[in-house]
Amino acid sequence: MGNNTGDDGIVLDLAALKALGHPLRVQILDALSAYGPATASGLGERLGESSGALSYHLRQLEKHGLVREDTERGVGRERWWMRVPRPISVDATAFEPDSVERMASTLVVGQWQRTRQERLQKFLNEGMETLSQEWMHSSLISTANRHLTVEQMNELSELLSKTLDDYLDKYRDQDVPGMRPVQIHIDVFPLADGEISGGNVGGSEKDENR
Repeated sequence: MGNNTGDDGIVLDLAALKALGHPLRVQILDALSAYGPATASGLGERLGESSGALSYHLRQLEKHGLVREDTERGVGRERWWMRVPRPISVDATAFEPDSVERMASTLVVGQWQRTRQERLQKFLNEGMETLSQEWMHSSLISTANRHLTVEQMNELSELLSKTLDDYLDKYRDQDVPGMRPVQIHIDVFPLADGEISGGNVGGSEKDENR
């Protein structure tokens, strides 16, 4: 559970989770992930906070290896910051229930999810007015429903993750005209109020909403 997964990724330990315990730090990390490198003042304008506050929180994130200075940018004393270019993973199930680690990981993932929902809602509310038809036609909001076993769901999760990782690796460091920030969501999860099937679910394979 997290932003992404990968063999060379960052698995957040308790110290890093505590560093992200401040909601603004999660927002900073998420903004750098979505929009790319920025100065403290630029992040302050985006997040509605002072550049001084942003500078402090950026240094705290730097201590835990989550952000670093972008030395290829900036003039004079101007400092640009970037997210460390490695996938970040949060596995709340690795911690004991009611533990500090579990509570911290739940807070971090919850803030990520709220930000994702806010961005999706902003796209739905404003996309038709602010984006060209090409960008709108290339966008996809899709929901599919199936009854799966845990093994089948795990297979699907791994397949989607590999497909996404392979595609994004092709364009990881590109810098070409016409780019704009694009965010990709893949959600695969069992419905909390669903029931485990005994093997026959309505006798139909057409239980799909797409």
